[in-house]
Amino acid sequence: MYDIQQKLVGCEPELTRSLGIYSKTSSMPPRHIAIIPDGNRRWARNRGLPVEEGHKKGFIEVAPLLFEAIWNQGIEEGTLWMFSTENWQRSEQEVKNLMEIFGAFIEKLISPALEIGVRLRHLGRKDRIPIVLRSLIEEAEHRTRGKERHLFNLALDYGGKDEIVRAVRQLVGDSVKPEEIDENRLAQYLRNSESSGDDPDLIVRTSGEYRLSGFMPLRSGYSELYFTDTLFPDMNGAAIERAIEWFQNRDRRFGK
Repeated sequence: MYDIQQKLVGCEPELTRSLGIYSKTSSMPPRHIAIIPDGNRRWARNRGLPVEEGHKKGFIEVAPLLFEAIWNQGIEEGTLWMFSTENWQRSEQEVKNLMEIFGAFIEKLISPALEIGVRLRHLGRKDRIPIVLRSLIEEAEHRTRGKERHLFNLALDYGGKDEIVRAVRQLVGDSVKPEEIDENRLAQYLRNSESSGDDPDLIVRTSGEYRLSGFMPLRSGYSELYFTDTLFPDMNGAAIERAIEWFQNRDRRFGK
């Protein structure tokens, strides 16, 4: 039973419930939900469409609806891993298309963010992002800076290893002594390197992939991991609500 539970906890709730491995109920919702959106390309190929159409469907149509559902659930913080530091290895044309799609996505976010009270914040590197998209990100950050109801982290050119390296470089640059470095100090520098406010309580990954791929390695130790076979373009508000319901039935002991 132990092996089965280790493999399946975090999968579709219908499956874990049927095996009787739901933990005791906790009504507390997650404060911070992070989504690793996977399956855009497979969704397009399954329909005989160009890969670009899968990315458009996922980021421009589905992602805003998912985060609207998250805000409606009262979740304070959300993160979307849009583009990893490794994704630059994709074809030049796909990367170009993605950057244009990200621009359209962010433009679509600004008005509802201002209306709802969502602060938009970039997570990752900005130096390699095309200048037009970088300017749009900075505009979105500037225009929503005073919003405090929710926080939405746009993880674009983000990688967990890169995040650690940049934080360590800052520590060295600030001449921090080795004996002054502890978990709290390192966490402070991780957050100062454009990271989100709090560690994610719940990480959702779509398309049946059972890994984090380097997402927040130092801050996901106690995150609940929810994996679904649903491809990202097929996700909807009900799917997010199921993930939140599953989270609320987890027994989070934090080593106690």
